[in-house]
Amino acid sequence: MNIDFPHRQSAHCESGVTANLLTHGGIKISEAMAFGIGSGLFFGYVPFLKMGGLPLITFRGAPGCIFRKAARRLGVEMAQEKFRRPERAREALDRLLAAGVPVGAQTGAYWLPYFPAALRFHFNGHNLVVCGREGGDYIISDPVFPGLVRCPAEDLDRARFSKGALAPKGRLYHLRRLPDQIDLGAAALAGIRDVCRIMLKTPVPFAGIRGMHLLARKLERWPAKLGDSQAALHLGHMIRMQEEIGTGGGGFRFIYAAFLQETAALLGRPELQLLSERMTAAGDRWRSFAVGGARICKGRPLPEDTYEALARRLRACAEEERQIYSDLQEVAR
Repeated sequence: MNIDFPHRQSAHCESGVTANLLTHGGIKISEAMAFGIGSGLFFGYVPFLKMGGLPLITFRGAPGCIFRKAARRLGVEMAQEKFRRPERAREALDRLLAAGVPVGAQTGAYWLPYFPAALRFHFNGHNLVVCGREGGDYIISDPVFPGLVRCPAEDLDRARFSKGALAPKGRLYHLRRLPDQIDLGAAALAGIRDVCRIMLKTPVPFAGIRGMHLLARKLERWPAKLGDSQAALHLGHMIRMQEEIGTGGGGFRFIYAAFLQETAALLGRPELQLLSERMTAAGDRWRSFAVGGARICKGRPLPEDTYEALARRLRACAEEERQIYSDLQEVAR
């Protein structure tokens, strides 16, 4: 029950899964293009939602958004399902595998035994592809890893029904039908317009550029409000969400820059190449923010590493990106 599946290691799990599933289906596409068409770029700071007792800070949309949006814009019919009971979820997975269908699954990364112990963390938005079964083990294309891995059925059940925020509830998804033709350029422009709308025009104060400014205001008050220890804990949480959970802030900007570069070549639009370079610079700014914050968390700050200075850097990131999205909006009209 093994499927010949084109495993490719990627920077981010869901965009990697999306690209690999589409490529297997016959639409050869890069991770960066899947990320861009699927509107992978996002920012949210939601203080009333907690992850491990700390405010939710996210650089990605809800799990499943990239695959769902990319499929819709490419004219691909997809199927997805959630379950109440692990045995029903396993039956559905086995049935699809027996039919030769590779299956995307949302999981809790902590319960996947092939993750090294030092890299396990409680995050329920990890995506992978199940592409076979041998005895009691499933064969998995996890884009975080360089090659296929094996996972005992009981462990995969536990990961698929992990509890807590973003609980996957056994969610699986797969391609059902592909179109006769696709317009990759039109899909890429639709993805750009959607990201610009999300980042510039969100009506809520905790998403997009407005969310970045909200977090900057909170961040500079953390030491006075929370005390040094709790302030460092909140800052460390932010940096972890930015740089470790799904590549986050800087990493996503670099993937999006690659998408803009690819789209520039596809459409013959040199202005997108220039915007790609500006997005790369925005990613560098996010990485610089993370480095300064990490020095504070480790108790080794430089004189310029203060919470007020970090808030200024975050506001600079927000305003730099505001201009990028404004210019992208004009190009993608």
